[in-house]
Amino acid sequence: MDMKNFPGRNPVPAFETQQMGFPNLGEILVSSGRLDAVAVERVTARQKARGIPFGAAAVELGLVSQADVHAALSRQFDYPVLAAGDQGADPELVAAFEPNSPRVEALRKLRSQLVLRRMTNPQLCSVAVVGAARGEGRSWLAANLAVLFSQLGERTLLVDCDLRFPRQQSLFRLPPAGGLAARLAERGEKGAIQPHPRFDQLSVLQAGIVPPNPQELLARRAFGAQISVARDTYDMTLVDTPADETGADARLVAATCGSAIVVARRHASVHKRVAELSTGLREAGVAVIGGVLLDF
Repeated sequence: MDMKNFPGRNPVPAFETQQMGFPNLGEILVSSGRLDAVAVERVTARQKARGIPFGAAAVELGLVSQADVHAALSRQFDYPVLAAGDQGADPELVAAFEPNSPRVEALRKLRSQLVLRRMTNPQLCSVAVVGAARGEGRSWLAANLAVLFSQLGERTLLVDCDLRFPRQQSLFRLPPAGGLAARLAERGEKGAIQPHPRFDQLSVLQAGIVPPNPQELLARRAFGAQISVARDTYDMTLVDTPADETGADARLVAATCGSAIVVARRHASVHKRVAELSTGLREAGVAVIGGVLLDF
Protein backbone atom coordinates (compact mmCIF):
# COMPACT_ATOMS: atom_id res chain seq x y z
CA MET A 1 0.00 0.00 0.00
CA ASP A 2 1.35 3.44 -0.94
CA MET A 3 1.76 5.33 2.30
CA LYS A 4 3.03 8.54 0.71
CA ASN A 5 -0.45 9.74 -0.19
CA PHE A 6 -1.70 9.99 3.38
CA PRO A 7 -1.73 13.58 4.70
CA GLY A 8 0.08 14.32 7.91
CA ARG A 9 2.45 11.39 7.60
CA ASN A 10 5.38 11.79 9.98
CA PRO A 11 8.76 12.33 8.34
CA VAL A 12 11.43 9.68 8.81
CA PRO A 13 13.65 10.62 11.79
CA ALA A 14 16.95 12.09 10.72
CA PHE A 15 19.14 9.33 12.11
CA GLU A 16 22.56 8.71 10.65
CA THR A 17 22.01 5.67 8.46
CA GLN A 18 24.12 2.76 7.41
CA GLN A 19 24.47 1.53 3.85
CA MET A 20 21.28 -0.55 4.17
CA GLY A 21 19.33 2.55 5.18
CA PHE A 22 18.75 1.54 8.83
CA PRO A 23 19.40 3.98 11.71
CA ASN A 24 22.76 3.54 13.43
CA LEU A 25 22.39 1.37 16.57
CA GLY A 26 24.89 3.45 18.53
CA GLU A 27 23.03 6.66 17.70
CA ILE A 28 19.78 5.13 18.93
CA LEU A 29 21.36 4.06 22.21
CA VAL A 30 22.81 7.55 22.66
CA SER A 31 19.51 9.31 21.88
CA SER A 32 17.70 7.08 24.38
CA GLY A 33 20.24 7.95 27.09
CA ARG A 34 21.74 4.46 27.34
CA LEU A 35 25.22 5.47 26.09
CA ASP A 36 27.30 8.64 25.91
CA ALA A 37 30.03 9.57 23.42
CA VAL A 38 32.83 8.12 25.55
CA ALA A 39 30.96 4.84 25.94
CA VAL A 40 30.40 4.65 22.18
CA GLU A 41 34.17 4.89 21.61
CA ARG A 42 34.75 2.04 24.09
CA VAL A 43 32.11 -0.11 22.45
CA THR A 44 33.45 0.58 18.96
CA ALA A 45 36.96 -0.41 20.05
CA ARG A 46 35.67 -3.65 21.61
CA GLN A 47 33.56 -4.34 18.51
CA LYS A 48 36.60 -4.07 16.22
CA ALA A 49 38.88 -6.04 18.53
CA ARG A 50 36.44 -8.91 18.99
CA GLY A 51 34.74 -8.85 15.60
CA ILE A 52 31.27 -8.86 17.18
CA PRO A 53 28.16 -6.70 16.63
CA PHE A 54 27.98 -3.28 18.29
CA GLY A 55 25.13 -4.32 20.59
CA ALA A 56 26.93 -7.48 21.71
CA ALA A 57 30.05 -5.44 22.49
CA ALA A 58 28.04 -2.95 24.54
CA VAL A 59 26.45 -5.77 26.56
CA GLU A 60 29.83 -7.49 27.01
CA LEU A 61 31.23 -4.29 28.49
CA GLY A 62 28.28 -4.06 30.87
CA LEU A 63 27.25 -0.65 29.51
CA VAL A 64 23.76 -1.70 28.44
CA SER A 65 21.45 -4.65 28.98
CA GLN A 66 20.23 -7.12 26.40
CA ALA A 67 16.79 -5.52 26.80
CA ASP A 68 18.30 -2.12 25.89
CA VAL A 69 19.80 -3.60 22.72
CA HIS A 70 16.52 -5.32 21.83
CA ALA A 71 14.62 -2.05 22.24
CA ALA A 72 17.17 -0.21 20.08
CA LEU A 73 16.99 -2.89 17.38
CA SER A 74 13.21 -2.54 17.41
CA ARG A 75 13.56 1.17 16.71
CA GLN A 76 16.18 0.43 14.07
CA PHE A 77 13.74 -1.78 12.19
CA ASP A 78 10.77 0.54 12.83
CA TYR A 79 9.11 -2.11 15.03
CA PRO A 80 7.84 -0.43 18.21
CA VAL A 81 8.12 -2.57 21.33
CA LEU A 82 8.39 -1.45 24.95
CA ALA A 83 10.75 -2.54 27.68
CA ALA A 84 9.37 -3.92 30.93
CA GLY A 85 8.62 -1.10 33.33
CA ASP A 86 7.97 1.50 30.62
CA GLN A 87 5.41 3.86 32.17
CA GLY A 88 4.20 5.17 28.82
CA ALA A 89 1.64 2.36 28.46
CA ASP A 90 -0.12 -0.30 30.50
CA PRO A 91 1.45 -3.80 30.64
CA GLU A 92 -1.85 -5.16 29.26
CA LEU A 93 -0.56 -4.03 25.86
CA VAL A 94 1.11 -7.38 25.39
CA ALA A 95 1.70 -6.71 21.68
CA ALA A 96 4.18 -4.03 22.78
CA PHE A 97 5.60 -5.59 25.95
CA GLU A 98 5.57 -9.29 25.03
CA PRO A 99 5.79 -9.39 21.22
CA ASN A 100 7.14 -12.96 21.14
CA SER A 101 4.56 -14.52 23.48
CA PRO A 102 2.11 -17.20 22.24
CA ARG A 103 -0.95 -15.01 22.77
CA VAL A 104 0.54 -12.25 20.63
CA GLU A 105 1.23 -14.80 17.90
CA ALA A 106 -2.47 -15.69 18.09
CA LEU A 107 -3.34 -12.00 17.74
CA ARG A 108 -1.07 -11.78 14.68
CA LYS A 109 -3.12 -14.56 13.07
CA LEU A 110 -6.24 -12.46 13.63
CA ARG A 111 -4.48 -9.42 12.18
CA SER A 112 -3.54 -11.48 9.11
CA GLN A 113 -7.15 -12.51 8.64
CA LEU A 114 -8.25 -8.87 8.79
CA VAL A 115 -5.58 -7.87 6.28
CA LEU A 116 -6.65 -10.63 3.89
CA ARG A 117 -10.32 -9.68 4.19
CA ARG A 118 -9.44 -6.04 3.57
CA MET A 119 -7.56 -6.96 0.39
CA THR A 120 -10.77 -8.32 -1.11
CA ASN A 121 -12.96 -5.60 0.40
CA PRO A 122 -11.19 -2.25 0.96
CA GLN A 123 -14.24 -1.00 2.89
CA LEU A 124 -13.16 -3.18 5.82
CA CYS A 125 -10.75 -0.51 7.02
CA SER A 126 -12.93 0.70 9.90
CA VAL A 127 -13.84 -2.09 12.29
CA ALA A 128 -15.85 -1.95 15.50
CA VAL A 129 -14.92 -4.40 18.26
CA VAL A 130 -18.17 -5.40 19.96
CA GLY A 131 -19.30 -7.79 22.66
CA ALA A 132 -22.47 -8.70 24.52
CA ALA A 133 -21.38 -8.15 28.12
CA ARG A 134 -18.80 -6.25 30.13
CA GLY A 135 -15.53 -7.93 31.03
CA GLU A 136 -15.24 -9.94 27.83
CA GLY A 137 -12.03 -8.29 26.62
CA ARG A 138 -13.17 -5.90 23.90
CA SER A 139 -10.90 -3.05 25.00
CA TRP A 140 -7.90 -5.36 25.45
CA LEU A 141 -8.38 -6.84 21.98
CA ALA A 142 -8.93 -3.48 20.27
CA ALA A 143 -5.84 -1.97 21.92
CA ASN A 144 -3.51 -4.85 21.10
CA LEU A 145 -4.76 -5.14 17.53
CA ALA A 146 -4.12 -1.42 17.09
CA VAL A 147 -0.53 -1.85 18.29
CA LEU A 148 -0.06 -4.81 15.93
CA PHE A 149 -1.31 -2.87 12.92
CA SER A 150 1.02 0.00 13.79
CA GLN A 151 3.89 -2.50 13.95
CA LEU A 152 3.15 -3.31 10.29
CA GLY A 153 3.99 0.30 9.54
CA GLU A 154 0.36 1.12 8.83
CA ARG A 155 -1.11 4.42 9.94
CA THR A 156 -3.53 3.21 12.58
CA LEU A 157 -6.26 4.95 14.56
CA LEU A 158 -7.84 3.55 17.72
CA VAL A 159 -11.08 5.25 18.79
CA ASP A 160 -12.61 4.65 22.22
CA CYS A 161 -16.37 4.86 21.75
CA ASP A 162 -17.12 3.43 25.17
CA LEU A 163 -18.37 6.70 26.60
CA ARG A 164 -19.73 4.85 29.64
CA PHE A 165 -16.73 2.89 30.95
CA PRO A 166 -13.73 4.00 28.82
CA ARG A 167 -10.48 2.04 29.08
CA GLN A 168 -8.19 3.13 26.25
CA GLN A 169 -7.05 6.30 27.99
CA SER A 170 -5.91 4.11 30.89
CA LEU A 171 -4.24 1.48 28.70
CA PHE A 172 -2.33 4.12 26.72
CA ARG A 173 -1.79 6.43 29.71
CA LEU A 174 -3.57 9.39 28.16
CA PRO A 175 -5.25 12.27 30.00
CA PRO A 176 -9.06 12.15 30.07
CA ALA A 177 -9.35 15.79 29.02
CA GLY A 178 -10.56 16.33 25.47
CA GLY A 179 -11.21 13.19 23.48
CA LEU A 180 -14.15 11.90 21.48
CA ALA A 181 -16.90 13.14 23.79
CA ALA A 182 -15.65 16.72 23.55
CA ARG A 183 -15.38 16.48 19.76
CA LEU A 184 -18.91 15.16 19.40
CA ALA A 185 -20.24 17.83 21.77
CA GLU A 186 -18.33 20.42 19.71
CA ARG A 187 -16.43 21.70 22.71
CA GLY A 188 -13.53 23.03 20.70
CA GLU A 189 -11.65 19.75 20.24
CA LYS A 190 -10.68 19.80 16.58
CA GLY A 191 -7.68 19.17 14.37
CA ALA A 192 -5.51 16.15 13.73
CA ILE A 193 -5.13 13.45 16.33
CA GLN A 194 -1.49 13.22 17.33
CA PRO A 195 0.45 9.91 17.25
CA HIS A 196 1.00 8.22 20.59
CA PRO A 197 4.41 9.10 22.11
CA ARG A 198 5.45 5.41 22.14
CA PHE A 199 4.04 4.40 18.74
CA ASP A 200 4.82 6.58 15.74
CA GLN A 201 2.19 5.00 13.50
CA LEU A 202 -0.59 4.76 16.10
CA SER A 203 -2.97 7.53 17.08
CA VAL A 204 -5.45 7.07 19.92
CA LEU A 205 -8.64 9.11 20.27
CA GLN A 206 -9.57 8.53 23.89
CA ALA A 207 -13.18 8.77 25.08
CA GLY A 208 -12.50 11.75 27.33
CA ILE A 209 -14.69 12.83 30.23
CA VAL A 210 -17.70 10.52 30.62
CA PRO A 211 -20.71 12.50 29.34
CA PRO A 212 -24.30 12.27 30.64
CA ASN A 213 -25.62 11.46 27.13
CA PRO A 214 -23.29 8.89 25.50
CA GLN A 215 -25.82 7.32 23.13
CA GLU A 216 -27.09 10.67 21.90
CA LEU A 217 -23.54 11.85 21.16
CA LEU A 218 -22.71 8.70 19.19
CA ALA A 219 -25.92 9.03 17.18
CA ARG A 220 -24.95 12.51 15.95
CA ARG A 221 -23.77 13.11 12.41
CA ALA A 222 -20.49 14.35 13.86
CA PHE A 223 -19.52 10.78 14.75
CA GLY A 224 -20.12 9.58 11.20
CA ALA A 225 -17.99 12.48 10.00
CA GLN A 226 -15.17 11.42 12.34
CA ILE A 227 -15.21 7.88 10.94
CA SER A 228 -15.35 9.18 7.36
CA VAL A 229 -12.25 11.32 7.94
CA ALA A 230 -10.52 8.35 9.57
CA ARG A 231 -11.13 6.18 6.48
CA ASP A 232 -9.50 8.82 4.30
CA THR A 233 -6.55 9.41 6.63
CA TYR A 234 -5.61 6.05 8.13
CA ASP A 235 -4.92 2.59 6.77
CA MET A 236 -6.81 0.95 9.63
CA THR A 237 -9.29 2.29 12.17
CA LEU A 238 -10.26 0.13 15.14
CA VAL A 239 -13.14 1.22 17.35
CA ASP A 240 -13.70 0.10 20.92
CA THR A 241 -17.36 -0.01 22.00
CA PRO A 242 -19.38 -0.39 25.19
CA ALA A 243 -20.97 -3.73 26.01
CA ASP A 244 -24.21 -4.37 24.15
CA GLU A 245 -25.96 -5.05 27.46
CA THR A 246 -25.51 -1.39 28.49
CA GLY A 247 -27.53 0.03 25.58
CA ALA A 248 -27.65 0.45 21.81
CA ASP A 249 -24.33 2.35 21.61
CA ALA A 250 -22.30 -0.55 20.21
CA ARG A 251 -24.78 -1.25 17.42
CA LEU A 252 -24.89 2.43 16.45
CA VAL A 253 -21.10 2.54 16.30
CA ALA A 254 -20.84 -0.71 14.33
CA ALA A 255 -23.40 0.50 11.81
CA THR A 256 -21.39 3.68 11.29
CA CYS A 257 -18.13 1.74 10.89
CA GLY A 258 -19.77 -0.75 8.53
CA SER A 259 -18.00 -3.83 9.88
CA ALA A 260 -17.43 -5.50 13.22
CA ILE A 261 -15.66 -8.25 15.14
CA VAL A 262 -17.72 -9.96 17.83
CA VAL A 263 -15.78 -10.80 21.00
CA ALA A 264 -16.69 -13.49 23.51
CA ARG A 265 -14.90 -14.88 26.55
CA ARG A 266 -14.61 -18.57 27.36
CA HIS A 267 -16.61 -19.65 30.42
CA ALA A 268 -18.04 -16.13 30.78
CA SER A 269 -20.04 -15.11 27.70
CA VAL A 270 -23.59 -16.34 27.24
CA HIS A 271 -23.91 -17.99 23.83
CA LYS A 272 -27.49 -16.81 23.32
CA ARG A 273 -26.56 -13.15 23.88
CA VAL A 274 -23.58 -13.38 21.53
CA ALA A 275 -25.74 -14.97 18.83
CA GLU A 276 -28.43 -12.31 19.25
CA LEU A 277 -25.83 -9.56 18.94
CA SER A 278 -24.35 -11.06 15.76
CA THR A 279 -27.80 -11.49 14.21
CA GLY A 280 -28.82 -7.96 15.13
CA LEU A 281 -25.69 -6.50 13.56
CA ARG A 282 -26.21 -8.40 10.31
CA GLU A 283 -29.83 -7.29 10.16
CA ALA A 284 -28.61 -3.70 10.52
CA GLY A 285 -26.37 -4.16 7.48
CA VAL A 286 -23.11 -4.51 9.41
CA ALA A 287 -20.52 -6.85 7.88
CA VAL A 288 -19.68 -9.19 10.76
CA ILE A 289 -16.13 -10.19 9.84
CA GLY A 290 -15.96 -12.95 12.41
CA GLY A 291 -15.84 -13.81 16.07
CA VAL A 292 -12.98 -13.98 18.58
CA LEU A 293 -13.07 -16.24 21.64
CA LEU A 294 -10.73 -15.02 24.37
CA ASP A 295 -9.52 -17.34 27.11
CA PHE A 296 -8.06 -15.47 30.09
